[in-house]
Amino acid sequence: MPDSPVSMAMIGGGSWATAILKILSEQSVRIRWWLRDPKTVAHVQQYAHNPRYLSDVSLDRTKITPTTDLKEALSDADIVVLAVPAAFVEDALAGLGPADFRGKLVVSAIKGMIPESHCLVTDLLEDRYGVAERDLCIIAGPCHAEEVALERQSYLTLAGPDEAQAHRMADLMRCRYVSTATSPDLRGIEYAAVLKNVYAIACGICHGLGYGDNFQAILVANALREIGTFLDAVCPTHRNLNESAYVGDLLVTAYSQFSRNRTFGNMIGRGYSVKSAQFEMDMVAEGYYAVKSIHELIKRHRLVMPITQAVYRILYDRVSPNLEVTLLKNYLR
Repeated sequence: MPDSPVSMAMIGGGSWATAILKILSEQSVRIRWWLRDPKTVAHVQQYAHNPRYLSDVSLDRTKITPTTDLKEALSDADIVVLAVPAAFVEDALAGLGPADFRGKLVVSAIKGMIPESHCLVTDLLEDRYGVAERDLCIIAGPCHAEEVALERQSYLTLAGPDEAQAHRMADLMRCRYVSTATSPDLRGIEYAAVLKNVYAIACGICHGLGYGDNFQAILVANALREIGTFLDAVCPTHRNLNESAYVGDLLVTAYSQFSRNRTFGNMIGRGYSVKSAQFEMDMVAEGYYAVKSIHELIKRHRLVMPITQAVYRILYDRVSPNLEVTLLKNYLR
């Protein structure tokens, strides 16, 4: 007899959540998809499309059931996938407790940090919701939702301390247009995924100011060194930053037309205020929130990370982007 479908819950209704649902639908799964808006649930039920994000993606209604009841979504799930912006995770999980996550593999597809506590999403899950570290996993790597929608070849890394759990999720995320690998470096890759959004904003700012490809290449090379500096201080272990989960994710986010963080930075470089850029994009640039948390950790560990600190001063101290990048040039090599 064929294996029973894997029971899963998806929390989040954005483009990345929709793309992950498309990937998972290639497997034998049964997914309850939590969406906050009843109108969106009704639309998905009737038309099998997300009305706001990746609306061209056809969703398999035999495998995906939308709901506004979060506890119901988690009730019989073996695997829970989180794909909401980090700034809204606490709000999304309000009303849940450790019992709701007990015995489940919890997978974060979030590339951001919790704003007030400046902690990683996996730290929140472990500390507040009692999820054991062995039951934590993250989805990382150079993979834009828009290219998944187009079924362009993509590569993902499933990182988790428990090898069997990481491989379990890697098998579910592997399909004809997505290749997967695993890594034990849960928090190193999670921090790298946060940092690359900050550097994508930096690249966007410089592009908006009129700097060219030569300068951006130097900026990205220095950004990779900063990632190494940060990870060596905050979660030291042996790792190879040349692997796709680190440098690959950095490159695609820094250069791609689909990168919302680069787009946000480009608007700032062209003279938009933070609020006006956020309003016009109508999408969350994780790097805006993340750079504040990273800035606090830089101070705590007494690190020197000129690019990150420049982005922080531009976004939060309202220093002129032109002035800040002019000063930054003295630190690049």
